[in-house]
Amino acid sequence: MPNLSVRLSVILNLVPESDLVADIGTDHGYLAIELIKSGKAKKVIASDIGEKPLKNAQKNIEKANVSGIELVLSDGLSSLNERIADTVIIAGMGGEVISGILNRSNKIAKRNNTTFILQPTTSPEFLRRYLYDNGFEIIKEVAVFENGKLYSVMMVAFVDIKAEKEEGFYYIGLVSPKDDVGRLYIGKQRSRLIKNISAISSIESKRTEYNLYKSAFDYIEKILNI
Repeated sequence: MPNLSVRLSVILNLVPESDLVADIGTDHGYLAIELIKSGKAKKVIASDIGEKPLKNAQKNIEKANVSGIELVLSDGLSSLNERIADTVIIAGMGGEVISGILNRSNKIAKRNNTTFILQPTTSPEFLRRYLYDNGFEIIKEVAVFENGKLYSVMMVAFVDIKAEKEEGFYYIGLVSPKDDVGRLYIGKQRSRLIKNISAISSIESKRTEYNLYKSAFDYIEKILNI
């Protein structure tokens, strides 16, 4: 079995020691295998919406000769049913998709003492906004650079307190400008905002949207200059 990618290694490192981890959208099962091998998890529920990924994961689990992984054909958090996972991982999906998974399984997502490790591939600002609008809090966030792409990995907890953040926060979260990858990630979000601002700057009907983008841009400029 190949070594974990940089992205999956960061996710693994953020997982606290857990009795039960739910790996939602497990794909090839590599992360589930490493969770068991590293001792981070005593048991893993590895779910996926497709049968083919689960078959590939089964082969990889057999090759790795590990036990304690339960493969489940499931959409989102429904694989958990009444079981309470210490940690839930939802990675490699768009921010809107991850938000939808959490929203569809609201009661499961809002159980106390569950740590969520979330890694959006797109629309991270949508996911962060959803989290703070729904009583979650980002505890820690790490930027990742892999295969020419920049992502962030979030450690999240449900605290049952809704909060409104500055507009710019939704674009960069807790990513630190003090490390090289973090600065690249923040720079990527800055570039996105510049394009958005430029595209609508002369459209009067988009003035509210323009002001939000400009507010986010100013926030990021301040962070980069700290």
